[in-house]
Amino acid sequence: MVGPEEIERASMEIIERELAERGLDVPAEVLPVVARVVHATADFDFAETLTFSPGAVQVGQSALERGAVVVTDTQMAAAGVSKKHVAQNGGVVLCYMANEDVALEAQRRGVTRAVVSMERAAAKTSGAVFALGNAPTALLRLCELATAGSVAPALVIGVPVGFVNVVESKEVLMKMNAFPWIVSRGRKGGSPVAAAIVNALLRL
Repeated sequence: MVGPEEIERASMEIIERELAERGLDVPAEVLPVVARVVHATADFDFAETLTFSPGAVQVGQSALERGAVVVTDTQMAAAGVSKKHVAQNGGVVLCYMANEDVALEAQRRGVTRAVVSMERAAAKTSGAVFALGNAPTALLRLCELATAGSVAPALVIGVPVGFVNVVESKEVLMKMNAFPWIVSRGRKGGSPVAAAIVNALLRL
């Protein structure tokens, strides 16, 4: 019987071969992240749409090695991140979306829970890695908080999926200079993509 490590190794070999066959020249420093996302989605479009600010991979890797908190915008992304590897470095994975007080405040203010969850994360964490794969409102609010000086992320992974404000929120993130970022341009993304990027950084 083929073991999981052998399956993964074979999958990565197939991915790298197909990248070459498709004429997709992915820089070596970002290839582990791109390959991990393609592995998680079986979608080679990410080899063309994943965009990295200068040094984002190295900064994210270093932050996680130092035990940075990982903040997600969905329980699905939080579940997908390897908590074992995060904990080995002294970090934790946090998601405030399901908190009852977050839901109540969001209802009172007439905003999304994603907005309130980012505000909670900004108040309670410092130098966190934000992995946002679902809510563009979370990404936009995080950028607002960073611009106001209320939060200083180590890295922002902005890969929300969908149609409303998704592309626009990513464009806002790519204009930010205060912190490094990783973005999936266009409509594609999702919680599995966000988790895959964090796991790729943890494995480097």
